[in-house]
Amino acid sequence: MERRQFLSLSIAALALIPMSKLNAKDFRKDKPDAWKATTPDDAIKALYGDAKAEEKGVKIKAPKLAENGGKIPVTVSSDIEAKSVALFQDTNPRSAVAVWTVPEGGIVDYSVTMKMKKSGNIVAVVEGKDGKLYKKVLPIEVSKGGCGG
Repeated sequence: MERRQFLSLSIAALALIPMSKLNAKDFRKDKPDAWKATTPDDAIKALYGDAKAEEKGVKIKAPKLAENGGKIPVTVSSDIEAKSVALFQDTNPRSAVAVWTVPEGGIVDYSVTMKMKKSGNIVAVVEGKDGKLYKKVLPIEVSKGGCGG
């Protein structure tokens, strides 16, 4: 198949996908204070209001010791039926790292590479379809010399 024909078919296939399936919320536009917050608690409050998060049902996979604070791989997963997933940290000037909208029937398994200036905590929050918040806090130690010590 030629490249142009493949691209034409790909565009045609995208046109057939119902727009409701491509619904993503722009959290930076809808909740700008969450992106200005300097602590995870303030960012969570700006994003989700005063709801308290239960510490269960959320998993974070990240290195306990990050050799390079400029490139820390983080994966957030959960079996909770979710509306959204958010990731925060408490070492950089702005706490919010990423927020994902979970599509209907979607699986919560999101990965990102993030930066942390120094050792601190990563906080993942899952907003369940039941309206409740669930979270996990994971401490990360960032190596000062890049050699693990």
